[in-house]
Amino acid sequence: MIDALPHGTQAPLGSPAKRRPVVPSAVLGTLIFVVAEVMFFVGMISAFTISKATALPGSWPVPGQPMLPADATALNTVALLLSGAVLVAAHVSFRKGSPMAKWLVLGAWVLGALFVGLQGREWAALLSQGLTLTSSRLGAFFYLIVGTHAVHALMALVALGLSFVSLLRGSTSPGLFFGAQTFWYFVVLLWPIIYARVYF
Repeated sequence: MIDALPHGTQAPLGSPAKRRPVVPSAVLGTLIFVVAEVMFFVGMISAFTISKATALPGSWPVPGQPMLPADATALNTVALLLSGAVLVAAHVSFRKGSPMAKWLVLGAWVLGALFVGLQGREWAALLSQGLTLTSSRLGAFFYLIVGTHAVHALMALVALGLSFVSLLRGSTSPGLFFGAQTFWYFVVLLWPIIYARVYF
């Protein structure tokens, strides 16, 4: 992008006006989407918090239903946070033009996929123990909030995968790569809040 003209001067007639750099459209679109999704998750987590606070003593969780596996989910959380840290390193490498960037993106993707896989195993265990979407308010909120986050994680993994492929081919654009990063950072940073509010 060409630098702007000095203050008080005009572009010559017949030539396009010179503009300052703007945010890539992929990043701007992702940021708008993320802001909307943040509000959506705030609403769900707030409803969960109110429902839990107003539950009758001894009714949350429903007696006989499994407790959420907070300890086991700590491993999932570590994998996701590491994925975000590796993606930061990928961003730095990309800005430096290092060929390591694509392998760091792949590392972030693998850690993110591990998170989703471990979450899926957790869900299967809870379902087998009787915690379902209709078994209790806890089950309904758990699958709604954590399930919605899982859908976002899968979408972000697709975006990261496309970024890796484009980096591998040497045909990526900064806008596409930074947009995918923005989406993944949203998934990574949102999860500790969900983990702290829903699992404890």
